[in-house]
Amino acid sequence: MKETAALPAFPHSPRFASAIAFWNIFLKDLRAYYLKPPNISWGLIFPFAWTGMFCIRSGAGTDSVLSLLPGLIAVSVLFGTTSLLAVTITFEKRGRSFERLLLAPIPLEILMLAKTSGAILFGMVNALVPVGLAAFFADVSGVNWMVLIPAVALIAVSSTFLGLFIAVSVTEVFEAQTFSNFFRFPMLFLCGLFFPIERLPFLLRPLAYALPLTYGADILHAAVHRAGQLPLALDFVVLAIFCVALFAFSLRVVWRKWIL
Repeated sequence: MKETAALPAFPHSPRFASAIAFWNIFLKDLRAYYLKPPNISWGLIFPFAWTGMFCIRSGAGTDSVLSLLPGLIAVSVLFGTTSLLAVTITFEKRGRSFERLLLAPIPLEILMLAKTSGAILFGMVNALVPVGLAAFFADVSGVNWMVLIPAVALIAVSSTFLGLFIAVSVTEVFEAQTFSNFFRFPMLFLCGLFFPIERLPFLLRPLAYALPLTYGADILHAAVHRAGQLPLALDFVVLAIFCVALFAFSLRVVWRKWIL
């Protein structure tokens, strides 16, 4: 009797299945949202526009690019991550595709990480634009890249999770954008990017230290100008805590609205 050849064994562990699901959701979002020409052009034009605006406003021309670099990086990452993630999650909620994803047999944490990884990557790529401009117009040899790169990554993660929290808390795109601005613009003016926190009114200083971008901006100032106000270890730890807290709050909203 002729024996049948054994089929090759493929791993079917939960971790392997979660990894495959993560990768496919990540690739689907890249193709469907982040690699679209309008989003790519917007991601490139937005940092250029901010750089030109601040250079013209300061009156120092391209000589001021290096002094503005921390603010330009933070603005590019913050607006790039929160804007796109608010739109993508909200659209999928309206089309019920988000609810179908929730039915997938993978942990909710893996699913939400897959949905946010594209925005994190997009935010970090956005940061390359002002960095490239600074390298073209100024001497960046004094920048501490070993501090700057992880700072950009943590700012992208915290901003993305902030956008996730906003996106899962509302139902319409315009609500997500309006709610995002409620957080983004106060952070820009209170986090110490463009003027020191010590110059803020006394009552606003505690609010400044309750914002994640304050600690990201302090790390960027330390990396570019050696002018950080807080210990770097404290900045990184607090920013990491904000990342975990925002992600946990987002998961709780998803559990309460769609699962429980």
